Amino acid sequence: METLLKSILQHVKLSPEEINLCKSFWTERTLRKGEFLLRNGEVCRHDSYVLSGVLKAFCINSENGNEEILFLAIDHWWATDIASFSRQKASIYNIQAVEKTTLLQISHSSFQKMLEKIPSLEKYFRIILEGYLGTLEKRVVFNHMYKAEQKYYDFLETYPDIAARVPQYLIASYLGVSAEFISRIRKKK
Repeated sequence: METLLKSILQHVKLSPEEINLCKSFWTERTLRKGEFLLRNGEVCRHDSYVLSGVLKAFCINSENGNEEILFLAIDHWWATDIASFSRQKASIYNIQAVEKTTLLQISHSSFQKMLEKIPSLEKYFRIILEGYLGTLEKRVVFNHMYKAEQKYYDFLETYPDIAARVPQYLIASYLGVSAEFISRIRKKK
């Protein structure tokens, strides 16, 4: 909980009472490697903050049966289907543990109560969503305008911690290239 509080306090001020109240809304959960946090068709009932571990969010390509990686989340990142969580509607993708992963979770109803009781947290979650939106916008531009090699090098520069922990085939899927392509780039380098 301390790492999440540290992140929150970098953006908003909370009184000691608000800090204690905030803590009361969150629960810890551990997933085994391969365990699902969320499956396609389920409603995302919790917002999840990764304390340690790695998660992958993916869809299954109906044409070839391959996983299409939407995002990867490591320590101190969020892993949630935002649309499903906010609207309490069925998810269109899966979130699964790549390795043993420990999370802090808050239910949808508790999240709403927390924001009601600690209004300054609205600012924190707005900042988190703005960062996420900026990342998505950059990804769309890069996918449409840059060659695969450029996308790979940008990924390594932007997300060195993910690149060091996640198997290359997941990075390849995230970038929309083959694992063999990444192997050739790495050999060239």
